[in-house]
Amino acid sequence: MADVFVVASIRDISPGVKEFAFRPGLGAALRPYAPGSHIVVETAGKANAYSLTGDGTTADGYRISVRRQGDGGGSAWLHDRLRPGDTVRLSQPRSVFAPVATAKHHLYVAAGIGVTPILSHVRAALRWNRSFEVVYGYSAAGAPHLEDLRSLARGWLFEAEGRAQLAEVLADRLRQQPVGTHAYACGPAGMMAGFRVVGGSLGWPEERLHVEHFAAPELEPGEPFTVRLASGRAVAVPSGTSALDALAEAGVVVPALCRQGVCGQCRVVVAAGTPEHRDLILTSREREANDCFYPCVSRAQTDELELEL
Repeated sequence: MADVFVVASIRDISPGVKEFAFRPGLGAALRPYAPGSHIVVETAGKANAYSLTGDGTTADGYRISVRRQGDGGGSAWLHDRLRPGDTVRLSQPRSVFAPVATAKHHLYVAAGIGVTPILSHVRAALRWNRSFEVVYGYSAAGAPHLEDLRSLARGWLFEAEGRAQLAEVLADRLRQQPVGTHAYACGPAGMMAGFRVVGGSLGWPEERLHVEHFAAPELEPGEPFTVRLASGRAVAVPSGTSALDALAEAGVVVPALCRQGVCGQCRVVVAAGTPEHRDLILTSREREANDCFYPCVSRAQTDELELEL
């Protein structure tokens, strides 16, 4: 559920990137959040998820940094239309990218605007005295929050300008980590794919390699299937229509935010049938279990999928 917040300030971070600070409006409240959390911002009929950059204590409100992407989207609306004093509707924070409390050490990897959730992790690590280091890859055109990371991480920041240097630094740091380290990455899809491939080649267990996606790729329409509810009612899901939308049309509302298989809000339990997982959240082990399903993007391998709804 979204609440009304007021834009407290807007400032330029780097070329094409602005930071937006929000304070609660009437009836809204700030809530502490786990590092790596995001909020969903409602903009001109759209809803987009953006990572929070604070340490989770919310003492200074909610802050996000947004790179302007093209025209007509949520980021363009924020950059071009929003001004201090304006109001906007925000969801409460949610995370599928929180630090692992039992980790002995944390390796944070960021590229470009993927620095935003990593900045949150770093600030929280300092507040709670966690052992960490950071790899930050950026281009000559701009490096959002680079000075912040230089100030915060000091000798534990490993910088890399350009893709080739980032690949070298990332491989070196993954190779050097002590036993018990968890690694977290956010950035372009190619970087995160490389992060997982290199980590796997070096013997990292999948459950110690964590990634945060900003958006899902375009998906095929998929085959039609049927959702069976706990009541026995059947809901048809046509090709090209998400199970989330088909359920909503049938009067079954499932809470959802990003609708891209990224935020994790719409997770439901699978009672029978085999899902076709299309989300960017579940690990391979969780996919093999086939006991949950994200209806905003995922479909079914079987003709029917029974859900605990």
